Amino acid sequence: MENTENPKSPNVSVVTEVPPPDVPQPSSESGEPLKYLGLVLATAVRHRASDIHFRAKNHPIVRIDSILRPLRQFPVLSVTDMEVLAQKIMSPRHWEQFERDYQVDLSFGLKGIGRVRVNAYFQRGTVAMALRVIQTQIPTPEDLKLPAMITDFTRFERGLVVLTGATGSGKSTTIATLINEINFNYAKHVITIEDPVEFIFNENRCIISQRELGVDATTFAMSMKAALREDPDVILLGEMRDPETIETALTAAETGHLVLSTLHAPAAAETVTRMISAFPPDAQPTIRSKLAQNLCAVVAQRLLPKADGEGRIVACEVMTVSSRVRELILDPLRVKEIADLVRKESTVEGMLSFDQHLFELCRGGDITEETALQHASSATDLRLKLDGF
Repeated sequence: MENTENPKSPNVSVVTEVPPPDVPQPSSESGEPLKYLGLVLATAVRHRASDIHFRAKNHPIVRIDSILRPLRQFPVLSVTDMEVLAQKIMSPRHWEQFERDYQVDLSFGLKGIGRVRVNAYFQRGTVAMALRVIQTQIPTPEDLKLPAMITDFTRFERGLVVLTGATGSGKSTTIATLINEINFNYAKHVITIEDPVEFIFNENRCIISQRELGVDATTFAMSMKAALREDPDVILLGEMRDPETIETALTAAETGHLVLSTLHAPAAAETVTRMISAFPPDAQPTIRSKLAQNLCAVVAQRLLPKADGEGRIVACEVMTVSSRVRELILDPLRVKEIADLVRKESTVEGMLSFDQHLFELCRGGDITEETALQHASSATDLRLKLDGF
């Protein structure tokens, strides 16, 4: 990132536009840092940026369609500027945590922009921040072009549904879309446990209790245990970070609740292995049994550039837990066969492989053949399929 000033860098291009008049300096007084922040965020939103980076000795930098681009119409930020910006958006509690842990997650609202998720951290002894503007309007499944089988998960009365993918793959947006579908179609009590709260839901048929770590709760595990005494029908658990949280989520599913959560895993089948391997060997047989009985589905997703160059679209792999999958989960020697089962693309079992979804997106004109082949699990097989073999 230090060489973002180099226009020859192949990974960095420049967002050019007329500089806004009288751009305030972030280190000035009387609320000017927030005005500066608002102008940068407004520019980022206008260019449909997914992320915004603030670092000392750099212009603000935005990520548009996976490419980093400096906003050179805004002044380079100094070390003092970064400290001022960070202090302005943090509460005293967040600042205390930041100084203690050298990093902190938070979210805040900015008039005219909406909610913004922030991770503040130190790098080379100076303050840095990565921000993401959260859409005020929660998209519909049709907006995201989600496969119908994913939307059908909102009909489940109990069980665990896990969304996986890399950071920035749209997991939070998809899970918010599913919660909103429940909100519009069923009269239920939904509890969300997040760090931090991202999407704000407007209650429709549901009552929705949103709890933020550090504000309304202390840890995911403790919040999950408390949630079971709060008469929930649906629980959104922001992330399964540790064995205790995973086990509590499985217990909640086991006791008759629908639990939606996220996990970092590259594909649907690997999610099962990752959840089991989070536990010590002597506890794994019990977790296998709980997972086989309570896991309903896993959705792995990636964001790919659209064919028209206007934004990105989600590509999914879907694993539904059939009786066959349950058998494979219970047998540690055969759990790897789950990936082969998903690749068979059995519509009877409700499976969807990445390559099948890439094929559908390509045939629908949503992505190019080049993009499809670049992200395919088997580019050779997909090439043959695209050619009609």
